[in-house]
Amino acid sequence: MQLQNHQNIETGTIPPQLNHGGHEMFDVHEVLAGAINTLNTYTMLSQHVQDPELRDILLRQKQFMSEEYNITLECFRTGQDPSKPTQSYKMSQDNDFTYGMKPSQPKKPMLSATEISDQSISLSMLNAVKSGAVMKTTAALESTNPVVRRVLADSLPNCIEMAYEISIYQNKNGFYQVPQLPQQDMQQMLNGYAPSMIASQTGGNLPH
Repeated sequence: MQLQNHQNIETGTIPPQLNHGGHEMFDVHEVLAGAINTLNTYTMLSQHVQDPELRDILLRQKQFMSEEYNITLECFRTGQDPSKPTQSYKMSQDNDFTYGMKPSQPKKPMLSATEISDQSISLSMLNAVKSGAVMKTTAALESTNPVVRRVLADSLPNCIEMAYEISIYQNKNGFYQVPQLPQQDMQQMLNGYAPSMIASQTGGNLPH
């Protein structure tokens, strides 16, 4: 998509690389800074990982996020389509969750770096990815540049997929337990809504 020059009512014609609103500038700045922080976090954590499976997740996600950061940076700096499209992240795990709670030790802050474990590493990874999803959503809603908006929006499913992959790993290893409501309560909530009939109505049959 080749973007046309836009107009600023105060200064005149705006070249494509400056086709960004004020909110967009600040919010995308937060996205890019957050992406760097996440990549740095993954780098710092990688030397402490014990489980080969978690190391594989970390390295695959880090490589993908690095490419995505470059794509976002490119379209933000040029205001135009990046040289390569946003890719879709594919996790290698299945999507099986084990539900229910079993007794475990209360969680508390670490007293030293010697307590770093795969559990704390995977939690740090999950929090970083979830934080990125929030920042990208906010930035996409505020972006006036259509390419930047699309790139940010296209990257959101990747954040969700990566967070899901980490949470499945945590659940499988007992780091993340998933409570459920009693079945009677779930059934009542599942049946608490009825389908909308609006889509099946024609213009002439709309109620007044």
